[in-house]
Amino acid sequence: MTTQEEAEHLPAVVEPGGAPAVPDDDAERAPAVAEEAAQPTAAAQPTAAAQPTAAEDTDRPTADRRKRRIRRTAVLVVIAIAVAAAAGLAATGAFSGDDGPATAAAPAGPAATTKVQRMTLTSTETVDGTLGHGKPTAVTNGSAASASGQSGGGQAAADSEFITWVPGEGDTLKRGDTVYRVNERKVPLLYGSVPLYRTLEPGSEGSDVRMLERNLADLGYDGFDVDDEYTSGTAQAVEEWQDDLNAEETGTVRPGDAVVASGARRVAELKTSPGAVAGGEVLTWTGTERIVSMDLDPQHEDLVKEGSKATVRLPDGSNVVGKVTDIGTPANDAAASGGGAGGEGQGADEATLPVQLEIDDQKKLGRYQAASVDVILESDSRRDVLAVPVNALMARPGGGYALEVPKADGTSEMVPVELGMFASGLVEVKGSGIKEGMSVGVPK
Repeated sequence: MTTQEEAEHLPAVVEPGGAPAVPDDDAERAPAVAEEAAQPTAAAQPTAAAQPTAAEDTDRPTADRRKRRIRRTAVLVVIAIAVAAAAGLAATGAFSGDDGPATAAAPAGPAATTKVQRMTLTSTETVDGTLGHGKPTAVTNGSAASASGQSGGGQAAADSEFITWVPGEGDTLKRGDTVYRVNERKVPLLYGSVPLYRTLEPGSEGSDVRMLERNLADLGYDGFDVDDEYTSGTAQAVEEWQDDLNAEETGTVRPGDAVVASGARRVAELKTSPGAVAGGEVLTWTGTERIVSMDLDPQHEDLVKEGSKATVRLPDGSNVVGKVTDIGTPANDAAASGGGAGGEGQGADEATLPVQLEIDDQKKLGRYQAASVDVILESDSRRDVLAVPVNALMARPGGGYALEVPKADGTSEMVPVELGMFASGLVEVKGSGIKEGMSVGVPK
């Protein structure tokens, strides 16, 4: 195609005034738009006689014709871009009409919504705990020392007594059960808080007498009143009890004739075996129920008090309720060992507060006997507040937060809110127009 044919096939170009420039049959009379824009008005244009003829145009160098085509193409590209931009603005609603002012489109509604809830928000602190049977305590055979003191035989009396039976590790011992045997004499378990620390006989008085009589009554012996006085009736019941224990029927009770504990016990570890000389530790034991122990950071001391509840999360993700039953005093390894150079500073960093939780519903613990658990302590609580998921919050350009509230026409508005407590993925919100049950936007 020749240069003249190319010019005849170009699309009409919109002039700045709005009228299209239609090319004449003579291609040489259709100058580039850029050239026309640079020319004076029609009154100042040269006459047709001054225009170059077709022959003269043909005689121009090929380079001049190529330059004209390039300029004409560039102008068309600029105009096409402008038209496309105008179409885009029209599509977004930037123009409201031919003569009206431009207005911004209203924001569309949220992708998903949730409801504003009225509830109690509780913030928590999660700490490490250990499920088990508690710290074992030692059971020491006191019968050898007792026999030695009464007979005056010294070491000879002690050497004549031997351990003849012990229970198995993991066994549960209840009131009246045999803890161990010495020379086939049974040493039973009694329930109480006062140990046998002296010889009890007719005329003795005190809380240890009441403890003994209560146990005898619970084991089925009678003929006495449960009180603080050790009477002849008490002595007669003790003789019957001693006969059942395969012990000498003296009617008096010596330290070491029984072991006293607050309740049933579970044997943790044996420290001796049948045939060993009586004396020293026999075994260690714990309570029979599983408990949770914690070494709490002292900064969390205000989160626990005796009787307060806590949630215990087991390894399988299930939860059980625990109750604080014992709170110790802050301690650390350095203090326990007497410390050393720099020990005081290290102890302050490592001090912990021992805390014990009781689990009322033991069945919910399943088969777990010993396991690491999470203990969830309540740190603060706010009642009757409005709350939404944290991801419903929208940051405001000038600072603060807002909630996206959908409107009936499918659009939405941003409602500013003030924030309160954060807990469990929720946040307390306050603000004009915020009420229970209203819908707010959240990510889909």
